[in-house]
Amino acid sequence: MHPSPRFRETDPATLLARIAAHPLGIVMVNGERAPLAVHTPVIVRLEGESPVLRFHLSAANPVTARLLAGAAATLVFTGPDAYISPDWYGDVPDQVPTWNYLSVEAEGAVTETGREGAAAFLDDLSAVFEAGLSPKPPWTRAKMKPAAFEALLNGIRAFEMRPSRLEGITKLGQNKSPEMRAGVIAALEDQPGGAGIAAAMRALD
Repeated sequence: MHPSPRFRETDPATLLARIAAHPLGIVMVNGERAPLAVHTPVIVRLEGESPVLRFHLSAANPVTARLLAGAAATLVFTGPDAYISPDWYGDVPDQVPTWNYLSVEAEGAVTETGREGAAAFLDDLSAVFEAGLSPKPPWTRAKMKPAAFEALLNGIRAFEMRPSRLEGITKLGQNKSPEMRAGVIAALEDQPGGAGIAAAMRALD
């Protein structure tokens, strides 16, 4: 995580909205010789005001074995990002390239939810993301043979994290002057893939 407190993001609503918009996270745990990491989609359930981050992994994944053994985990999410050229600041000397981005980190103990929890997670996962495909009729596991679904469950494990730490980075040129930021925003809007960061910078102003 970036060490500057200027870029630190701690607002839970902002962070959870960021996860919802960019749900493919990286689950990281300590391995025996080196850190282990795996990508997985994550959905959020609220228990009162406390978030629960839900995900699943292949039963054969080494990260799964570490989680089942009681390892704590860190989940990392990356939102929009973009390279920033010093030329975009205007006639300002002694600037260097940088990268603007939005991110989230969640850290904490992880609990396996069991077979019923895994089935419920898959139902919820499809419901969340099939809703975004409207007007296509949503896929549900009712389209599968029950035996096929049960066989699928044999190959996965589902988990929940109640984060003990939830924070992120909002690095959008807050350390630059309004004029320099305006130049970056204008340039990003003309770059492929730059609109997301440009919009985030505008919203920050």
